[in-house]
Amino acid sequence: MSERIDIYQTVTNTIIEAIENGLIGKLEMPWHRVNRIPENAKTGNCYQGVNIPLLWVYQIKNEYKAPIWATYKQWAELGAQVERGEKGVPVLFYKSYAVENSESEEERTKIIARHSIVFNAEQVEGYEIEKSPPSPSLIENIASADSLILSTGADIRHEGQSAFYVPSSDYICIPSRELFKETEDSTATENYYSTLFHELGHWTGAKHRLDRLTPAKFGDENYALEELVAEICAAMLCASAGVTSSPRPDHAKYIENWLKALKNDKRFIFSASAQAQKAADYIFGASQPTALAA
Repeated sequence: MSERIDIYQTVTNTIIEAIENGLIGKLEMPWHRVNRIPENAKTGNCYQGVNIPLLWVYQIKNEYKAPIWATYKQWAELGAQVERGEKGVPVLFYKSYAVENSESEEERTKIIARHSIVFNAEQVEGYEIEKSPPSPSLIENIASADSLILSTGADIRHEGQSAFYVPSSDYICIPSRELFKETEDSTATENYYSTLFHELGHWTGAKHRLDRLTPAKFGDENYALEELVAEICAAMLCASAGVTSSPRPDHAKYIENWLKALKNDKRFIFSASAQAQKAADYIFGASQPTALAA
């Protein structure tokens, strides 16, 4: 049995450390420059919820080439062996079981959080890592991303000099593609799609969609939560569409609020990740539970 840990605090501390380390020299989130959703080597399923940014953090921190993970037992079942001295990463999953109601004698379902320890493919012997699919050409249009955006039916207006979502009129405003420029770490193409996916994340929160948006002002926790939801959602969409996520120019003003919220509430990143997963699933037209074990 794995050791008893506070999974919420452990994950939160990991994200906080990664963000703070990212503040040295540049302002960016730890999951930028990733373009693939973490998946389980045994089942082939993608991880969900908070496990996505968590595993991205460890992938980038350790410079693992492939986002392929599995438990010690799963690697053994695949004929591989975790190398001596390697440390794993705790991932969250939920288990449900029936309990009897003593008053009504009816059964009800109770859901509890559990964790397991996973290891990356580069931490084991006897497993051949398949080559990652080639990244899309750095051209103006990426077919998979364009198709995903078109399928939403969102009212997207290419105008002005800034990107934002207007809940009252239910439309997204974003500058024309030609106004996006290459930066030190990202191409103009990556900057365009990651910005648009961020605004689509906000778009899902409308009352007639996921009903997530609440009145908030800059600096409060609701504002920080919604921005982090949109940020993680954008990273998920970018990874699924084969676009490397890039930092938004306005991240600097958000990161301080995110760090404050993360340090004040160890469940903040879990809430943001779960809601980001729902937002991404909504855009993909999917309906899947969050943070499932892979």
